[in-house]
Amino acid sequence: MDVNAFRQTLGQFATGVCLVTVSDRERGPLATTVNSFSSVSLDPPLVLWSIQNSSDHLKTYTECQHFGISVLREEQAGLSGHYAKRGGHEALPEHFTAGAQGEPQLIDALAHFSCSTFAVYPGGDHQIIVGEVVAFESTDAVPLIFFGGGYRSLSDQ
Repeated sequence: MDVNAFRQTLGQFATGVCLVTVSDRERGPLATTVNSFSSVSLDPPLVLWSIQNSSDHLKTYTECQHFGISVLREEQAGLSGHYAKRGGHEALPEHFTAGAQGEPQLIDALAHFSCSTFAVYPGGDHQIIVGEVVAFESTDAVPLIFFGGGYRSLSDQ
C-alpha cells in the first residue's frame, strides 16, 4: 500500500482540531494537538483520541488518570501549530486555566471535556485512548477545521 496516498486520502475527511492536555507530575502541564477526537458513547459518556507510539509523551498520556480535550476555535490555529511541534508540548500558563480535574483547560476554547481514563487499546502505530467525560462546557464560535493537509474555515468555498 502506498502510505502517502493513503494519508492524502484520509485527509479528505474534514475534522475539528483539539488540544489534549494532562498535568504530569514530572513534566508539568502538557498539551498536544490532535484531530483524532471522536465521540464513542452517551451512556456512559465516552470519547476517544489516539496518540502515535513514537510520541515523546506516549507513556504520560497512556498512563494518566485524567486528561482534558479542548476543541479549538477558528482563530486558534496558531496554538494548534505550536502544540503540534515535537518537543513543544509544555502547556504555557498564558494559554490555560485549570479544568474540572486540574488538567490544563484552553482559555476561550470552543468546548472542553474533562475526562477520566477509561481504557487504552493498541491500534497499529497508535494507542487509542478512551476517556469517560466527567465535566464539559462549550460556547458558540466558529470551529478550527483541518482538511486536505491544511486549516480551513466553514466559510471557505
